[in-house]
Amino acid sequence: QVQLVESGGGLVQAGGSLRLSCAASGRTFSSNAMGWFRQAPGKEREFVAAISRTGSSTNYPDSVKGRFTISRDNVKNTVYLQMNNLKPEDTAVYYCAARGTVSYRGNVYYTEQYEYDYWGQGTQVTVSS
Repeated sequence: QVQLVESGGGLVQAGGSLRLSCAASGRTFSSNAMGWFRQAPGKEREFVAAISRTGSSTNYPDSVKGRFTISRDNVKNTVYLQMNNLKPEDTAVYYCAARGTVSYRGNVYYTEQYEYDYWGQGTQVTVSS
């Protein structure tokens, strides 16, 4: 079992930055690939960023590529999402997710929601124009 707790959300003006954190507990964090997803009001939850269990591989959709950076600290059992040059369309609840199956290959990441087994409660990010 993995417990995930997100923090770092808030209100920011367009062009500003935020860093989200996701603290994991319950099992060996370094065995799990991790991801971030978001859900805006009235929209489906969508993929934002993914990172392999070692941190050697990452992936982003075009909507955030070049602005968002996912990273992880396997000593602190924490995954981060650095968000720069934020836009009003980035407003959403951001969720951290952990894959339940151990990733034996250290460079594999996952981009689909069904590939993740554990989810945090979400943190609100609001970007004003």
